[in-house]
Amino acid sequence: MENLDYIVTSEDAGLRLDKLLVKLCPEFSRTRIQNYIDNGYVLINDIEPKNSAKVKLNDAVTAEWPDDSELEVLPEKMDLDILYEDHDVIVINKPKGMVVHPGAGNFQHTLVNGLLDHCKDLSGINGVLRPGIVHRIDKDTSGCLVVAKNDVAHQGLSAQLQDKTMNRTYLALVHGIMEHDYGTIEAPIGRDKNDRQRMAVTAVHSKAAITHFTVKERFNQFTLLECRLETGRTHQIRVHLQYIGFPIVGDPKYSLKNTPFTEGQCLHAGEIRFIHPRTNEAMRFTAPLPQVFEAFLEELRRRR
Repeated sequence: MENLDYIVTSEDAGLRLDKLLVKLCPEFSRTRIQNYIDNGYVLINDIEPKNSAKVKLNDAVTAEWPDDSELEVLPEKMDLDILYEDHDVIVINKPKGMVVHPGAGNFQHTLVNGLLDHCKDLSGINGVLRPGIVHRIDKDTSGCLVVAKNDVAHQGLSAQLQDKTMNRTYLALVHGIMEHDYGTIEAPIGRDKNDRQRMAVTAVHSKAAITHFTVKERFNQFTLLECRLETGRTHQIRVHLQYIGFPIVGDPKYSLKNTPFTEGQCLHAGEIRFIHPRTNEAMRFTAPLPQVFEAFLEELRRRR
């Protein structure tokens, strides 16, 4: 089956996405189409939609159809760094280099594979490829991630993401010396028109994105920032910091080619705060910096 690349016409404007796809791809059942949408195989204007989303005139609807075998995700035994766990939620310190959930061409060794072996009772709201996954962090970003173990917890945590009451704080080491002690970057993010693997600040097919930052420490040629997400767009911190001229050290997509740090990008999800979806208790969890990140900071302190 060929992948889909379709611009919505006046005839189809206003249709639900799943109904449009059934019309365009009659060989697929509506249930199968909804499964594909739930698992991130379909995009509207390069953004993952819901099944119930209605398409508008000139929307770009794209899909990369998976093989049937790709829709089965198997448990894998892993040594997970669990910061907290109860009957509703589990908070993980994700290591750098681990993908959060399976996707096209990558169905093994993800955090979801490990969670399926450990928990066996994750929420099903996000389909078979992303069970329990409420929010994501990039493969090369380490740190705190909260996962829902049932649908009630998932709905509660998702609501906090939507109303911005879940707080996520990151540490980022960037190239350059930031003069301002704190600031806010408010710039919309969408798919880079020249490279679909990258995001960019753009007014075309984009969503609002807001990142707050505070300087934690300055070094020779580098600055350590604490960043707080107000929104959660793909690659948001990486794109925003590159946009203002302070790319993250070691970032393979958005930073300088030459870097003294060779262990990947210096971005760490250090803290997460949320309200427990069942007990209403305020929860706060922190994850220590990876040893290689901390060691590089110590080296920069000695040079200073």
